Amino acid sequence: MTDSSQLRRRDWSLCGPARRLQMALKRVVDVAVAGPGLVILSPLLALLALLIRRGSPGPAFFQQARLGRYGQVFTIYKLRTMVDGAPLVLNDDGSTRVVSGDPRVTGLGAKLRLFALDELPQLLNVLRGEMSLVGPRPDLDFQLQHYRGSDWCRLAMRPGMTSLAQVSGRNTLTWRERMELEVEYVERFSLLLDLQIAWRTVGVVVGGVGVNQEPCQTGSRAGSGALDENAMGGEGEL
Repeated sequence: MTDSSQLRRRDWSLCGPARRLQMALKRVVDVAVAGPGLVILSPLLALLALLIRRGSPGPAFFQQARLGRYGQVFTIYKLRTMVDGAPLVLNDDGSTRVVSGDPRVTGLGAKLRLFALDELPQLLNVLRGEMSLVGPRPDLDFQLQHYRGSDWCRLAMRPGMTSLAQVSGRNTLTWRERMELEVEYVERFSLLLDLQIAWRTVGVVVGGVGVNQEPCQTGSRAGSGALDENAMGGEGEL
């Protein structure tokens, strides 16, 4: 992994006073939304957790190690949408694969994924400062081997619950397309861009755009090892 101190120095060198102020305000917005959001949505989360437990064996919540700002590892929280112990399936480019009719996804899980309800527990990650409402989606640590060139720039910001890539194709994007959009977000960051992405997210989620669809990529094959979702994370959407 690239030295986190190098990422911090590069991030600071690219941050003028205006950008640093916007970053500070971004954190204020995160806390102001995530805190009340968790309180308001707690009854819904409790109900969904109960339905998940009743619908299939296993825990209601899914936990997974992901890469945060400067490459620091944190635990991400989601509502479980796959059968317990589902294997992680990868494309050759390092992206995870979940397609329509995927046997790993439960009936309730498909509905949760369609409207991104499985992502709601990440409000806790936002409140703890591990994530932001908007930012590059967090990768798995082994996916660092697929980083190249400016890809490392995406680690200069907190990962987000939604991102520029999420509203520009979601799961239909190839790994390289997603990376380019994530880096573009970091380079173009502003509170106005965050607001635009948040607004577009509503339309994408309500319309169920790009969920469980296979990216159009050449030479991509699914490969599955003996990887357990509780250890590596079978919840494939990133």
